[in-house]
Amino acid sequence: MDIAAAATAMSQSALSQAVGIKVLSMAKNQAETQAQNMVQMIQKSMDPNLGRQLDISI
Repeated sequence: MDIAAAATAMSQSALSQAVGIKVLSMAKNQAETQAQNMVQMIQKSMDPNLGRQLDISI
């Protein structure tokens, strides 16, 4: 294997690794955003008075 081919292979490997890291970073950011949105929805849906009174009629 000559030096040019080895350099090209190393460059392609480095590029592939950099792209993989960037994609994982984007997926992580999206997951964090979705988790924050879910927490906000759960907080908004909670009723502080829920379960404090029990109405029973016979």
